[in-house]
Amino acid sequence: MLSGPRMTKEILGDVHVYEVAADAVVHQGGMVVLDAGYADAGKAGAGLVSVGRAEETVDNTGGADGAKTVKVKRGVFSYANSATDPIDETHIRKTAYVEDDETLAATDGTGTLSAAGKIIGLDGTDAVLVELR
Repeated sequence: MLSGPRMTKEILGDVHVYEVAADAVVHQGGMVVLDAGYADAGKAGAGLVSVGRAEETVDNTGGADGAKTVKVKRGVFSYANSATDPIDETHIRKTAYVEDDETLAATDGTGTLSAAGKIIGLDGTDAVLVELR
C-alpha cells in the first residue's frame, strides 16, 4: 500500500511485439491470440488470449516457438460477423468470441471459443466493431 507518491513505469503505444508459435502463420490485419504464451492467428479454441490485430504478416512455418516475432496493435477494429452465431444490437458492450482470425461470434460456443474483446457496435450488416486489448 502506498503512503506517498510513486513513479510508475509507463510503456507508451498500442503496438506490442510477441514471439510467434512454431509453424504459425499470422496475416496482417488478422486477429492475434496467444496460445501457451506464443502468438498465433486467431482461431477457435478454449484458453487462448486475444491480444490485438497483426500489423504485419509473419510466416514461422518450420520455425520453433519464438523464432520470429510479430507486431500487434490494440484498438477498435472491424471484423466479420459469424454466420452461425451472429452478434446483434443486444450484444453491444458484451464480449465477442474468436471464431477465426477474421470472424467474431456472439457466444463462447459452449466453451470452445475464447474471448476476443468488448463489442463496441455493428459495422453495417455483416461486420462487428470490437475492442481488442
